Amino acid sequence: MKKKNIPIEFVFQLFALIISIIVVHAFYVSVVRPNAAQVIEEQAALVAENPDYVKERSVWVLIKDLEQESCFVLMFWALAIMAFKAFKILGERRLLDVDLVPVADGMRILPEDTREFARQVQALPEDRQAMLLPRALLNALRRFASTRNIQDVATSTHTICESEAERLESELSMIRYISWAIPSIGFIGTVRGIGEALAQADKAVQGDIAGVTQSLGVAFNSTFIALLISIFLMFLVHQLQLVQERLVFDSEAYCDEKLIRHLKAD
Repeated sequence: MKKKNIPIEFVFQLFALIISIIVVHAFYVSVVRPNAAQVIEEQAALVAENPDYVKERSVWVLIKDLEQESCFVLMFWALAIMAFKAFKILGERRLLDVDLVPVADGMRILPEDTREFARQVQALPEDRQAMLLPRALLNALRRFASTRNIQDVATSTHTICESEAERLESELSMIRYISWAIPSIGFIGTVRGIGEALAQADKAVQGDIAGVTQSLGVAFNSTFIALLISIFLMFLVHQLQLVQERLVFDSEAYCDEKLIRHLKAD
């Protein structure tokens, strides 16, 4: 099952990146950059009429540059990946409301009974059998049938849940990389803007500081937007990690409550 899931997630991430690039770039070309150019032109005309005029900060000007566009592309890509993972986790959480091992209070499960309960879990669709809870339950039933040791079953269930937690944690590495890359792109814009400002130092000495201020605006705007996006993404990453951890803890508690406490060795 895992071999089938990996390509699906990879294809989803690839298409999400392509769609993010197309949508964000189309929005920039059709909306952001024309509006930013109009705002800059209007502000230049007002400054020419009144030297004391203070320019207002426009959102279009803040986000108009290539670095900010790249940051938004990565942001929507990360959001798509997190939405995909959140959808899968919600699907797994629905199983926690299903009585996969119907055992009445006071009833005991003997090693000889495990095959019947295992069949009920195996009757689930294949995609659900690959989820954490069915895998943990099947492993516990098979372990109890072979070892007849309840402590060994509890340890094995804990190990499966622990390894699942580590797997889910490792799968967040791409989102964490994107969250790290966004501020880095912002700093690239800062370096580019400062470099352009230094290249126009001669004009500034002669009294023309328009080019220098515009380049410095590029430098600071790119870092500002990148840091805001990074803060927003890291908040969502931590929320997703919290949901994943709760899934693992609740699945282990489900196994303890619904199965392990009903086991009885000979």
